[in-house]
Amino acid sequence: MNSRFKIYSDLFICLILATAILIVYWQVRHYEFIYLDDYLYVVDNHNLQNAFIFKGFTWAFTTLHAGFWQPLTWLSLMLDYTLYGMNAGGYHWTNVLFHIANSILVFLVFKQMTGARWQSGVVAALFALHPLHVESVAWVTERKDVLSGFFWMLTMGMYAFYVQRPAISRYLLVLLVFTLGLMTKPMLVTLPFVLLLLDYWPLKRIRITISRLVLEKIPFIVLSILVNVATFYAQRHAGGLSSLDVIPLHLRIANVLNSYVSYIEKMVWPHNLAIFYPYSDVAQPLWQIILFGLFILFVGSIVVYMLRGYPYLAVGWFWYLGTLVPVSGIVQTGGQAMADRFTYIPLLGLFIMIAWGIPDLIKTWHYRKEFISIMTGTILVILTICTWLQIQHWQNNRTIFENALNVTKNNYVAHSNMGSVLLKERRFNEAIVHFAETIRIKPDDVEACNNLGYAYIFQGDLDRATFYLLEATRIKPDHVKANNNLGHVFLKQKRFNEAINRYREVLRIEPENAMTHNHIGLAYAYQGDLDMATFYFLEAIRLKPDYADAHNNLGNLFLSQKKFEAAQKQFQEALLFKPDFATAHYNMGLVLIQSGDIAGAIQRFRQALRIDPDNERAKIYLSKALEIQQRLYQQQPAR
Repeated sequence: MNSRFKIYSDLFICLILATAILIVYWQVRHYEFIYLDDYLYVVDNHNLQNAFIFKGFTWAFTTLHAGFWQPLTWLSLMLDYTLYGMNAGGYHWTNVLFHIANSILVFLVFKQMTGARWQSGVVAALFALHPLHVESVAWVTERKDVLSGFFWMLTMGMYAFYVQRPAISRYLLVLLVFTLGLMTKPMLVTLPFVLLLLDYWPLKRIRITISRLVLEKIPFIVLSILVNVATFYAQRHAGGLSSLDVIPLHLRIANVLNSYVSYIEKMVWPHNLAIFYPYSDVAQPLWQIILFGLFILFVGSIVVYMLRGYPYLAVGWFWYLGTLVPVSGIVQTGGQAMADRFTYIPLLGLFIMIAWGIPDLIKTWHYRKEFISIMTGTILVILTICTWLQIQHWQNNRTIFENALNVTKNNYVAHSNMGSVLLKERRFNEAIVHFAETIRIKPDDVEACNNLGYAYIFQGDLDRATFYLLEATRIKPDHVKANNNLGHVFLKQKRFNEAINRYREVLRIEPENAMTHNHIGLAYAYQGDLDMATFYFLEAIRLKPDYADAHNNLGNLFLSQKKFEAAQKQFQEALLFKPDFATAHYNMGLVLIQSGDIAGAIQRFRQALRIDPDNERAKIYLSKALEIQQRLYQQQPAR
């Protein structure tokens, strides 16, 4: 009976964890992709379309796309693409399901290792509902975070299973799961260190010599080193590593100390959470940094002093410090000073200290259980409300970057992305303000220079557009979008040779860029080189058979050569793939006039005007076609 009660208690806690997460995160099913990295990982990542075929598997296991080797993360996103296409809600929902699985695993694994049901439940509940973990769950890009968290906890569970009755088969199972975890995110490189901590508490393997315990972890350490080397190479190849000239060593050390304390502060009081924290926003005076360092040393000294009686304090503290090392910023990847997502696993160390420490602290109190129950319930309710509110910032690009601008200073990433939001909404003046602010804060921001130039193109200020686009290509000569946009500017200015040179640079970098083939075809067509124009239009169609613009441009080329049948075929193809293509309807009307189908031409011109009422050329030709039709009626003999 007692055994059955324990099982039911465990199931009840798992059910509560899953239900709480579902209630809090239910809202993400309608959320959008975020410009920051979601487009890199999913929206613009056409490799996901090769899901579960040889080409897709090969790419996943060989690519260093986004600066990491993470094949299982790519395969999980491929599966989502197969299931949901580009419906962002599906990707968000998968993240939530992994977070549920991780929270349940946290409970079951700690319960397995410690036998303490309620402390394990508290750790799992804090993990499940803390606002600092919203970023890892509500951001599609952080699939790698929740997926690596799953394998992290699974490895710990398998390790506890191995420790119960050591056997080579169980050991190899632990190693296998750990290897799979490394294939999701390099964060698992600190797990061998955590396993050594667990050997001391709660697994209590102190009877085994330290040398044997370390020797047992050698294969894990070797795999971690290999992944570290691969990550370093991938980041350097992707340009993600910041040199000491950009961020000096003393600033990095100061930021490490600041981050360690700031994460604790945000754990206790989760306020001013943002998708991006710039270095300038978290800078602290020297005396404060020294104070932070002394605080970390003081806590470390206390937990070591209390090691014998309260071993979980040292394990929790060094878990927290150790697991943050790869993302501490000593080796700086990206421009962030810190990030909420970095705490997904490290906070477990602090949660251990809380869940086991508070009951021990008040163990002599008369109403100890009642106090702990009320306090735990109150804290979880507060965290749930904070998490619910924090999740709402992740609805779309506008809400997440507006929040970042509200809670941080000099946030060039937030300004740049807010500019992109406004650019998409065609609010060019406001977008220009944000891009200009980005460049003021970070003059070498290539994306902001490109986007500012792009905004000026829409405003018709081609001189300013050229200036900022040239600046973007000076910062990064192989920037595809900047070169493409310069090509568009030169095309508008009838500087065709310069436009062609820019488009050729793009094709050197991306030989299968169908859009650029189409644009270079236009440049040659304007120059009067119809053979080269035809070649590039056909190449664009070969690369992207449903490319309506390329079909329409090729049709225009045939129309200018009076190849009416060939032109009509291309316009039909354009309308097949894009039925509301006003220009193609208009062009089809021109072909039908030439072939004598006046009624058909009138229908096409009317369709073009229905889609685009301001199409002056369609109005003129509709009027001419109606005049021709009227004359034909008048010429018909009376019956």
